[in-house]
Formats: sequence, structure tokens, C-alpha cells
Amino acid sequence: MVSTDASAEDTLDLHLPAEFVALYGRTGDDLLGRVADWGPADTPAGVFHLEPVHAERDVPLIARWMNDPAVAAYWELTGPPSVTEDHVRAQLTGDGRSVPCLGVLDGAPMSYWEIYRADLDPLARYCPVRPQDTGLHLLIGDGADRGQGIGTTLIRAVTDLVLAARPACTRVLAEPDVRNAPSVAAFLGAGYRYSAEVDLPAKRAALMIRERAPRVAP
Repeated sequence: MVSTDASAEDTLDLHLPAEFVALYGRTGDDLLGRVADWGPADTPAGVFHLEPVHAERDVPLIARWMNDPAVAAYWELTGPPSVTEDHVRAQLTGDGRSVPCLGVLDGAPMSYWEIYRADLDPLARYCPVRPQDTGLHLLIGDGADRGQGIGTTLIRAVTDLVLAARPACTRVLAEPDVRNAPSVAAFLGAGYRYSAEVDLPAKRAALMIRERAPRVAP
């Protein structure tokens, strides 16, 4: 699994009035309940955690990943580091509905993630979403980490972190390109279901959904 590409339309192109942000209960630095505080996850691949991006420190690494042809085919952020920096800074200076993160495994940055409010994303124009639905975009940075099931392991771990940290969220969504068979397979392996195919402005996406398990009455 290489990547789950970002939406063709930028997450930040929907303007949210201040009153709306207040109504949704912004917590800390973002609209997702402080991703920075979600903590580590023990996985079969090692100890994993999400570390919000610091542009000056992290853009050169992320830009290198974006210029890998296997990633570029879906993210379309090739070019000098300024291309990636613009993409990242748009989120960092936004209202907190999308948080770009490095995925750090046993102390080593090895993946890039965007955790976003799917209900506040342009995705909501093209398919039904529920309040507080949370979305994932990701890429595995280096080829040595691909094709070994690490993507499935980390998707499962991050999804569990989302559901543990965001009790109001009942579903986690992803929308990889339907041509990106390794990515679709990774989500299926992580417990997602293939809900539908959705025509987005620049791609036909596979809408992948993992729902919170129903609570069992005592």
C-alpha cells in the first residue's frame, strides 16, 4: 500500500464562520480534539504515534516522498519543496479542520497523514456524511515499508486512535482512487468496508468506511 490520496478539492476551500466553529466546539488547537495528544499505539510493527507537522522541520522529508512516482500518481504534489509547503501550510494556518501529521514508527518518521473532519470537507458535497465523521489521507514514505502489511496495521491503529479520542465520531472515512488497489486492500484489511464509488472532481473514489462497533449492553 502506497498512499491514500488527498481530495482533489482542498479541504480548506469551505469557509467556516466563527460562529460555526464555536458551535462545533473547537477543542485546543484543532477541530479534532487535539491530535497531538492522542498518544502512542502499540502495533505489531512497533510503537506508532502521530506527530503534527512542523513545516520548517518536516517539509523537506514530506516533499521527497511526494516526488516518489508511486506517491505522485495520486497526490499530485510533485515539484520543489514549496509545492508541498503550500499544501501543508494551508492546513496549519486554517481553522483546525485538517491536521497534517508525520507517522512515527519506533522513533522514525515513515509516513504522512492528514486527519480531517469529513463533515466539513468538500467530500460532503458528493456523498452522505454524518456529523463528526473523520477522514484519513495517508502515504507510506519509503518503498521499503510498502507491500508488507504495514499500511493495514497503521490504518487500523490510527482508526482506533480516532474512535478513542473522538467519542462523538461514529465513522472514519477514506476515499482512495478506485485505481489504487493496494490502498483499497489495506483499508479492507483494517476493517473498513467498501461502501460506494464516488465521482469527485478529479477522480473516481472508493468510499471506505469503518463504523464504531456498537456498544454491548451489560
